[in-house]
Amino acid sequence: MIQRIQTLYLLCAAVFSGGLIFVFSLWTEKSTKIVSVPDLINDSSLLIKTIFFSYLLSALLSVIIIFLFKNRQLQFVMGRLNMLINFYLLGVLIYVSLTVSGEASVSEKGIGMFIPIIVIVLLALANKAIKKDEDLVKSVDRLR
Repeated sequence: MIQRIQTLYLLCAAVFSGGLIFVFSLWTEKSTKIVSVPDLINDSSLLIKTIFFSYLLSALLSVIIIFLFKNRQLQFVMGRLNMLINFYLLGVLIYVSLTVSGEASVSEKGIGMFIPIIVIVLLALANKAIKKDEDLVKSVDRLR
């Protein structure tokens, strides 16, 4: 079951959450300072560190979900939990970019702000494929 399409979706979600956060910037300040996830690690704010750890938790959860292929119900529930983590992460990113850093000092939002949205879409597609597999197994069980 590892070769199913949901594995590809979950692997892409893990790469987006765990890998691309180090490539793309979250926002650029007027002083031309690019704020990215590695910069957030050195920041002392608990809210800012929450962003980094939420990204890593989402990536780790996506990888764990891949290996739960024998228990599709748990896989589906963990996918939903990962979506909730990404919605939380999206809310924190919007809050930080609009309130904490102040709109006057933030001049441009980076592409990194869209990573949780892309991950949510990938997780929804994976959950749809997991549900399709579960329905297929249930229909075969009815025929026995």
